Amino acid sequence: MPWKDHLNKFKQELNQLVAEPKAASQPPPVPPHPPSGPPFRGEVYWKPQFYPNVPVNHEWEAKLGNGPDGWGNKELQFYTAEPQNSFHTPEGMLVLRALANNSAPSPEQRYTSARLVSKQTLARDKGVLSATILSPCAEGIWPAFWLLPKEPFSWPTDGEIDIAETWNGDHENRTCLHWGHHHEPQKHRVLGSRIPDMHCRPVRYDFAWEQPNGVPGQGRMIWYIDGRPVMKGEVPSGTRPLRDMTILLNVAIGGNVCGGKTPRDGYYDMVVYSLSMASELEYGGWGRFEQDWHHHSVPLGNTY
Repeated sequence: MPWKDHLNKFKQELNQLVAEPKAASQPPPVPPHPPSGPPFRGEVYWKPQFYPNVPVNHEWEAKLGNGPDGWGNKELQFYTAEPQNSFHTPEGMLVLRALANNSAPSPEQRYTSARLVSKQTLARDKGVLSATILSPCAEGIWPAFWLLPKEPFSWPTDGEIDIAETWNGDHENRTCLHWGHHHEPQKHRVLGSRIPDMHCRPVRYDFAWEQPNGVPGQGRMIWYIDGRPVMKGEVPSGTRPLRDMTILLNVAIGGNVCGGKTPRDGYYDMVVYSLSMASELEYGGWGRFEQDWHHHSVPLGNTY
């Protein structure tokens, strides 16, 4: 075949390819995260309002001062009820702001922050507490989202449940259950979960519980991060009923866990995008809870 015929044939094939492009192949769909399940049919029975016209103390009690021995942990901050340390944004978020001024003349001015305790308790023997939080990550900073019994209570025997806490900017969340003193390692369950990008995105935390009739020493709990179960545990004997638990949000500075490190001058925000309590898990309900409870990959946590 003469070379001109070869060229004409090549041009025809090329024109056909250009004129009739094939549909681009679509990438596979991203798996739903958290896993998909039946639509949510539960009841949201508590959801605080995070609006500028609603004072923070409408839903929360602000703890004040430095507490005994730095809140028992040699923490350095002084908690206040001032709007510079806790406030609602126009976008509908709750902010707890720790302020560091290392050159301030007095300890009360050097480090200030907020520690908020909900006026609402878990209130039920079965439910799910959910929050979406952007945590500050820096040396000397220790944000936490956790539960303690309604006052008055006896710590730690009445129980403490830690849902989200991290310190020194190590990008590791600690899921914890405490019902004994530090010299009783068998009365602690702790599990760390790496979240490399927790400093730059909100993280979803869920705590699901069921305790029939609030009977002490009975019941089960599962902690979730971004829809994935990370730890499970039975309700320890001797602790207060879970329905008596209140919600705590705070940003501590220094303290034992920070190993003597302190933050640089500036502000460190814990931003709560959403917070609510519902009658069941958003994805899969109590069927999902049972499945996760019996799954071998969900650990019970470690002792000290």
